Amino acid sequence: MTERPTRIIIADDHTVMRAGVIALLAAEPSISIIGEADDGRGAVELVDRLEPDVALLDLRMPVLDGVAATAEIARRGRTRVLILTTFDTDAEIERAVEAGAIGYLLKDTSREQLVAAIHAAARGETVLSPRVAQRLMARLRQPTQPALTARETDVLNAVADGLSNFEIGKRLVIAEATVKTHLLRIFAKLDVSDRTHAVVVALERGLLIRDSTG
Repeated sequence: MTERPTRIIIADDHTVMRAGVIALLAAEPSISIIGEADDGRGAVELVDRLEPDVALLDLRMPVLDGVAATAEIARRGRTRVLILTTFDTDAEIERAVEAGAIGYLLKDTSREQLVAAIHAAARGETVLSPRVAQRLMARLRQPTQPALTARETDVLNAVADGLSNFEIGKRLVIAEATVKTHLLRIFAKLDVSDRTHAVVVALERGLLIRDSTG
């Protein structure tokens, strides 16, 4: 018995790009293209009407972008969403995955990789372009940066201004002992042992913003 082809729809607002993907997959007997749309809203409507196995969506489209369309399609729980785009920034990838996309491919993906990814997505498997996977792994390997509280930031700004503990307490209207407690917490979070190093590390990590005109 012959296995049923994987049924997909394609949504991309660039007509030439959409036609290129369709031409790329047209000769693949294991995939059946049952619909196409030029915006995210059209993609959602196709999903509601045709119930494809996989929706192959561009990320940036008019009316409803790829992320919003992904969220709507994912809520329906039937069709898997596979993003096919030129954008590979951390923010774009995270937004798509958080919205419910099961895969994220870049448009330099080969025909063989695209076919394999569509079938994998239909099976419920996560699919990522090698470059996207590398970005995600690099991000995961980065140590989590500790956040400073608003008061700790105030204290560290005062340190950067060259104030003593007594002067910091006076500026922030807190006891000198409280200033010392905040400093100890700051040192622990930044893994430093002195005030100067704390300011340098905080600036390097973007935890402390200084007015360059002041």
